[in-house]
Amino acid sequence: MSLKIRLLIGLVFAIMSLISYYGSSSINPVTGEKQRISLSVEEETALGMHSAPQMAAQFGGLSKNQQSVALVKKIGQQIVERSPAGKSPYKFEFHLLADQRTINAFALPGGQIFITEALLQLLRSPGELAGVLGHEIAHVVARHSAEHIAKQKLTQGLTGAAVMAADPSMQGAHMAQMVAGLINMRFGRKDELESDSLGLRWMAAAGYDPRALLGVMEVLEKSAGGGRQPEIFSTHPNPGNRAERIQAELKNVFPAGVPERLIK
Repeated sequence: MSLKIRLLIGLVFAIMSLISYYGSSSINPVTGEKQRISLSVEEETALGMHSAPQMAAQFGGLSKNQQSVALVKKIGQQIVERSPAGKSPYKFEFHLLADQRTINAFALPGGQIFITEALLQLLRSPGELAGVLGHEIAHVVARHSAEHIAKQKLTQGLTGAAVMAADPSMQGAHMAQMVAGLINMRFGRKDELESDSLGLRWMAAAGYDPRALLGVMEVLEKSAGGGRQPEIFSTHPNPGNRAERIQAELKNVFPAGVPERLIK
């Protein structure tokens, strides 16, 4: 195949990738944000459910501590049922992972929420657990993973076009392992702040003190210490950088102060 033909094919691939990305948009009914997303809700849900067993296996499987498992599911479902998340098309499932060394929590597309025993053991109250789960629930409803995947597909498409033009024998080499990479998604600062904002509102609606989210940031900061950072820092920005914005959001949402009746 001549260089001219390869360049033409590469250009066609690049144009198709750009059209696919910029031509796929929808308005999120919860956030009101216009998003570029290539997956339907059904595809998001299927991807999350398909990936869940693989993700669990990476963390030693599911926890056998039935009391802790029940607590995670109880608080998670309370937040879903008493917030806009409950009106979303997602079917949330909450999983406690057996890993007692990796400090992490994450959400897969479609409503699969995970937290490790290592992180749960560091949390000091039901409110702090609600803060973690509310944040991850918000990622799902705000469709942050789906946005990330759409951007990833665009990048892969453009990279594939370049590879195609350069060497047709390597045209498949650029394709990343999407499912394997889901856990390593690093959301942007905007996504994290949006999840903090939604999460603190929704945990309060479920009866939990949103100030507990600040406690979560303290726990994560302390757990880092002077050694190796917790795994959660690979998918979330440093909590110290978020605490100030959480404080500001608390004042914005609760100008008269957070009600004292909420569970801390």
